[in-house]
Amino acid sequence: MFYHDKCFDGASSAALFSRFYRERIRSDAEFVFTGLVHRAGSLFDEKEFDGDENAIVDFKYSSSPRITWWFDHHESAFLSPADAEHFEQNESNRKFYDPAYKSCTSFIAMIAQQHFGFDPAPVADLIHWTDIIDGAMYSDAKTAVEMKAPAMKLTMVIESAPDHVFVPNLIPLLATKSLAEILEEPFVAPLLAPLLKRHELSIGILQERTECKDGTIFFDVTDHDLEGYNKFVPYYLHPESVYSVGLSKSSFRVKVSVGSNPWAPQEPEVNLARICERYGGGGHARVGAISFDVDQHAAAIKASQEIVAELRAAIRQKKS
Repeated sequence: MFYHDKCFDGASSAALFSRFYRERIRSDAEFVFTGLVHRAGSLFDEKEFDGDENAIVDFKYSSSPRITWWFDHHESAFLSPADAEHFEQNESNRKFYDPAYKSCTSFIAMIAQQHFGFDPAPVADLIHWTDIIDGAMYSDAKTAVEMKAPAMKLTMVIESAPDHVFVPNLIPLLATKSLAEILEEPFVAPLLAPLLKRHELSIGILQERTECKDGTIFFDVTDHDLEGYNKFVPYYLHPESVYSVGLSKSSFRVKVSVGSNPWAPQEPEVNLARICERYGGGGHARVGAISFDVDQHAAAIKASQEIVAELRAAIRQKKS
């Protein structure tokens, strides 16, 4: 079971799929959960496709014959036209795609219910919150930044997962327990206080680093351990913004995050997935990202500057 790692929707998609599979396909199935991350170069190690069945959720398509199930909702779901054609020719009734869905979790729930008779009611709260979090459907930026709801706290924990086994241990709980109960688990609860403190510190750092000009925010926090920052903080700090472009760094990549303000004073019109695809990244029309190798910092800076210039020009053109 392969899922988008360090992502609430990715973990929730894996949880919902595993529950559906056990209830409607094979009750004695054993799952091995493996997180996938967007990085420069190859995204898949096909040697890991070694299960009796192999599923990918909330992540790009693989044309490997070893992949038997696939669900995704990202606009940039296919690495190549050949992959897209491979998907279109698939007749297995096991691979599904719809970029109209706010979350992959809600997409899986719909398909599982309509095609396989699965009852999603017991995980309705999980589905509800994945739509809110992945679709940025908060009432305002303050709500998105305050992190009061259990789902938002869990999102913070998942995005800052301390090791590679944390999320795989969490996924079975997402399929069976309430979000509030999961926060009280012994391996989860101790992480919250330090993460909330780190969140408060990150707001201060972003306040210093963000610059908003022509409706577009830019910031560079590659000198801080902040890849898991709350992506709504820039819009909280700059409510006048329409777009944001941020640089962050982890042990394996430099990331360019490109987003749009859900509460913007004017409707974002630039398709951010298409921009990110030009640099080897992808995402949705309203949010996307590009991953560079850690030794390609200069290339990441260049890409971010080009994207900032393009978005600011689009805003100026709109106003003229």
